[in-house]
Amino acid sequence: MAEPSLLERLEGIDGRFEEISTLITDPSVIADMKRYVRLSREYSELEKLIAAKNRYKSALSDINDAKEILDNEADEELRAMAQEEMSAAQAKIPVLEEEIKLLLIPADPEDGKNAILEIRAGTGGDEAAIFAGDLYKMYTRYCEHKGWNVSVTSMNEGAAGGFKEIVMAVSGEGVYGTLKYESGVHRVQRVPATETQGRVHTSAATVEVLPEAQPFDVEIN
Repeated sequence: MAEPSLLERLEGIDGRFEEISTLITDPSVIADMKRYVRLSREYSELEKLIAAKNRYKSALSDINDAKEILDNEADEELRAMAQEEMSAAQAKIPVLEEEIKLLLIPADPEDGKNAILEIRAGTGGDEAAIFAGDLYKMYTRYCEHKGWNVSVTSMNEGAAGGFKEIVMAVSGEGVYGTLKYESGVHRVQRVPATETQGRVHTSAATVEVLPEAQPFDVEIN
């Protein structure tokens, strides 16, 4: 079961959620774009937290209801159903606890930004460029699956296919927070299309993910 303090830490979020729900419909807030964007982001985060909290409270309620049946009911069929329901709810508790704890961690302010994703062929010659092309296809399909928009800003194609370098701008919800962990060197070992004797080659490509620069105001005195 969860520690009692977990629900205590969630006290007040419903009130704050209702407050923000009202604020983001206020014309004066909508006119202040920076404030509106900040409140909209907080609204989205609280919405996820409240949904997890409600699932958590529902699971706790199911356990209590099942215990009451087991303590007071003699019918074996009802007891078996209650035991099954309690076991299912108990299995959900640690998963929901972990989800809530992660949602309570303050988000990196950069996580909500769009991202620039750069893929460059490394060691491996033509095969590295082909591998970089494979990475480009993989990330493009992943972004499409997430509902993000992808646009290629620059590219340098490889002689045998793929890319020596390709740069993409990715926009959508939580793009940088999701893709930032992809930065680094990616390596593949396989028999490449450019190999005629069936030997396994090791090829590498580098991936760099950067948060998209945000416009800012400059006041000149």
